[in-house]
Amino acid sequence: MPSKKVVLAYSGGLDTSVIVRWLIENYDVSVVCFAADLGQGEELSGLDKKAKETGAKKCVILDLKETFAKDYVFPMLRANAVYEGTYLLGTSIARPLIAKAQMEVAAKEGAFAVSHGATGKGNDQVRFELAYYSIDPKITVIAPWREWELVSREKLLDYAHRWSIPVSTSKKKPWSMDRNLLHLSFEGGILEDPWARPLEEMFVLTVSPKEAPNKETILEIEYQNGDPVAVDGKKMSPAKLMEHLNQVAGANGVGRVDMVESRFVGMKSRGVYETPAGTVLHAAHRAVESITLDREVIKIRDSLIPKYAELVYNGFWFAPEREALQALVDQTQQPVTGTARVALYKGSVTVIGRKAPKSLFDPAMATFEEDSVYNQADAEGFIKLNALRLKIRAALEKGK
Repeated sequence: MPSKKVVLAYSGGLDTSVIVRWLIENYDVSVVCFAADLGQGEELSGLDKKAKETGAKKCVILDLKETFAKDYVFPMLRANAVYEGTYLLGTSIARPLIAKAQMEVAAKEGAFAVSHGATGKGNDQVRFELAYYSIDPKITVIAPWREWELVSREKLLDYAHRWSIPVSTSKKKPWSMDRNLLHLSFEGGILEDPWARPLEEMFVLTVSPKEAPNKETILEIEYQNGDPVAVDGKKMSPAKLMEHLNQVAGANGVGRVDMVESRFVGMKSRGVYETPAGTVLHAAHRAVESITLDREVIKIRDSLIPKYAELVYNGFWFAPEREALQALVDQTQQPVTGTARVALYKGSVTVIGRKAPKSLFDPAMATFEEDSVYNQADAEGFIKLNALRLKIRAALEKGK
């Protein structure tokens, strides 16, 4: 039995199933598979047995759903992070937690190296490895996709067949899937044609909007200091709250995204995502912020959203600049306590109400009816001061 150990980030899919055997054959090592339960559900069923049958010495599976929701997803949602205006970063935010837990397993097992199944073209290789090195700068990283000759899905399937490795990917359904509490992603196969419409049979978390109920589903989501804590008056843990919203929103066809994104390594990539709970929480959070956050605070925080999202997407979760941004974001979230009411209907989320115990919305100030708290004549001086530079510019232009 080889004395050296490698801890592999293992999903049981095509790539990592092949990697177990490949590591044994090419590095003469014992492979310890590691899987983080981030809400994959039944995908983890039989994983331990499959890993060992493929050649792994053992398989460590850790339930990290609550940690994922509380310490990774919720901080990102507090920042309203959206990448390129569309992507809610479901895969991106999972990688740093998986890598961190994998490194803890590696330390416990006395492993000299860690490995992953990310391709040399993708973002995940960067996300995993930046996290590894931020924890242990001396760790050895084995990235098979940057070494082997199995450079296509077809070759991987042939290798799996040769070693009798059972895989769920097939030549009829060649797209890859990655699932957690926040989303389910699809890439590859027919999706490599950006003009091709995703097949309805692909989707798992959401029904087709056409098949969704013909009546609205109304939800009330309560927030405390920027984090959702209850739905319809029922307190829930972070993970349970997301699981509940995934079911309700998914049943209403909410959360489907089809986009072409800019990968960190420089190429464009087409991805299809299902993010039911995240889509609802993003809208609800914005609604509560609208009556609890000062205008200038919103401007500053919103100006940082593209940078924050870019840091998460590119794998810099454990970088000092992300931590600094998080500190600012979390400071802005102290007053964000209140409730948003949303309507789900055939794929859409519509905010239909918001309230807060310390709301900045003052009906006496905002009313179009007669009031005694706002002197409308004050607006004249306000307008003239703001118009001064415009008047000077116009006068100069007329003079010319």
